[in-house]
Amino acid sequence: MMAAGAALALALWLLMPPVGVGGAGPPPIQDGEFTFLLPAGRKQCFYQSAPANASLETEYQVIGGAGLDVDFTLESPQGVLLVSESRKADGVHTVEPTEAGDYKLCFDNSFSTISEKLVFFELIFDSLQDDEEVEGWAEAVEPEEMLDVKMEDIKESIETMRTRLERSIQMLTLLRAFEARDRNLQEGNLERVNFWSAVNVAVLLLVAVLQVCTLKRFFQDKRPVPT
Repeated sequence: MMAAGAALALALWLLMPPVGVGGAGPPPIQDGEFTFLLPAGRKQCFYQSAPANASLETEYQVIGGAGLDVDFTLESPQGVLLVSESRKADGVHTVEPTEAGDYKLCFDNSFSTISEKLVFFELIFDSLQDDEEVEGWAEAVEPEEMLDVKMEDIKESIETMRTRLERSIQMLTLLRAFEARDRNLQEGNLERVNFWSAVNVAVLLLVAVLQVCTLKRFFQDKRPVPT
């Protein structure tokens, strides 16, 4: 009965929304992903707030457009240039530990005068939880019950499962980006193949008509008709 009561209390705590101490404290920064169209000859920047002493992982990939390349820069809240890449199709960069403030991410397509680019990028934050947050759900169970259900083992299993699920979501997101890039390449190749195939067919038909006309002229009787 004690073990069942502990399991029920743990399940109820997991379903409840987290409550900060005294209702204070900023909400945690969530991971995010974004896909946008970067016009030719343009530069576009994004700003992302980050907490102090955390880990920020930035992943980007050009999934559409001629050349599949773009210039990328990443600046700290103090304006320090952390990353600068030129004509890259993709990249992964980690900032650890982060500074409190807004990080600046810029994608530059100024070198292209005709082709626009479809760019996907993802921001992943990883920070250590406060001891109160980690231990908070354990307080929902009485000390006697904690001994019966081995709370430490349950807590470790839940954290491991959460980490693996988050990583799985990130990998699936990257795979979708790769799939979109490959699909765009295949569609572009298909359009070019269809266009030049139509041109070749038109040329063949034109040559065939010219050959028929030429042969007809060779075999025509050009002798004058007697009067």
